[in-house]
Amino acid sequence: MDWKIFLTVFASIFIAELGDKTQLATMLFAADRDTSKFDVFIAASAALVVATAIGVLAGSLLSEYIDAKYLQYVAGIGFIAIGAFTLYNAYTG
Repeated sequence: MDWKIFLTVFASIFIAELGDKTQLATMLFAADRDTSKFDVFIAASAALVVATAIGVLAGSLLSEYIDAKYLQYVAGIGFIAIGAFTLYNAYTG
């Protein structure tokens, strides 16, 4: 295992997921006193694993047809666009 890649991906995803809608939804499900916290943990974990598997599969398939450098450009532009949109909404809202 390449620990540098592992730690980079782990840190990036961990930071990105903190406080997002997925975490908030999971907290709401876990807040229900009649719901098993273990069941919420297993279901949320399984959903994240499946979503991540789809992302890895899509990235693998796209990389066969598109150079990884261009995929990084598209991802970077996408993140900048989302950030600009968020800043615009915060400013105008």
